[in-house]
Amino acid sequence: MRKGNQTVKKTVTLLGAALLGISLLAGCGTKAEEASGDPGTVTVKLGVVGEDNEQWVPVVEALAKENIQLELVKFSDYAIPNQALADGEIDLNSFQHYAFLNNEIQDKGLELTAIGETIIAPLGLYSDKISDVGELKDGDKIAIPNDATNGGRSLKVLEAAGLIKVDPAAGYTPVLADITDNPLNLEFVEVKAANTPSLLPDVAAAIINGSHAVSNGLYPLENAIYLETVQEGSDNPYINVLVARTEEKDNEVYQKILAAYQTAEVEKVLEEVYKGAYLPAWK
Repeated sequence: MRKGNQTVKKTVTLLGAALLGISLLAGCGTKAEEASGDPGTVTVKLGVVGEDNEQWVPVVEALAKENIQLELVKFSDYAIPNQALADGEIDLNSFQHYAFLNNEIQDKGLELTAIGETIIAPLGLYSDKISDVGELKDGDKIAIPNDATNGGRSLKVLEAAGLIKVDPAAGYTPVLADITDNPLNLEFVEVKAANTPSLLPDVAAAIINGSHAVSNGLYPLENAIYLETVQEGSDNPYINVLVARTEEKDNEVYQKILAAYQTAEVEKVLEEVYKGAYLPAWK
């Protein structure tokens, strides 16, 4: 991921025809009230990554009825939104899981806090050649992401599938050297997460992130031969979160935004649009 000062690219409209009538104001707080001419309206800037944000459509609509204008500020790089939040350029962000957030806080000394859970984008094991993990053979190759977070997460998924065992001391981010048992002598091919789908013709199976799967015509609930799951009450570090500056974690408007997200309307969008790539994590 690139680091350094980068220009924040703001969206002018949100996805979905239902949002055509919603103005995206440039400020927040008092500035937003001045821009709208309505002292009762509050604008909140929410940092997201990428263009795929349809789950926020019903949230924006619901909040507008409460005089809260939710503006999506789009970033192209995962390295930017947390610093932007800490610097006050945005008010909230929603693009990361606990593991990523905790690493950012530790590495950069940011005073940020998760104020609620949104989704989990499950990793799945996919294959062009087999339909069950039990069909894997001795020496088969499996493609996994090469970054520390997703690579370690992939190994934990393979462990849950009963294919390998990893050293418990490695926690949630083991590396290949932490594999303690590999009865099938599986060979692991490490590539960028976005490239794992393209390796399916060359390997027995590949671990693919939910969004990358859907982008390549693979639907987790239909096509994965093994899929990461969310267990109620678990401390899964890969659950995505809504994040605020620590000093504003109890902000009432932010809590309303969280409540507007954790609804049946958003769950319906996740089910119909993302087809298992994103699953609700608040239930």
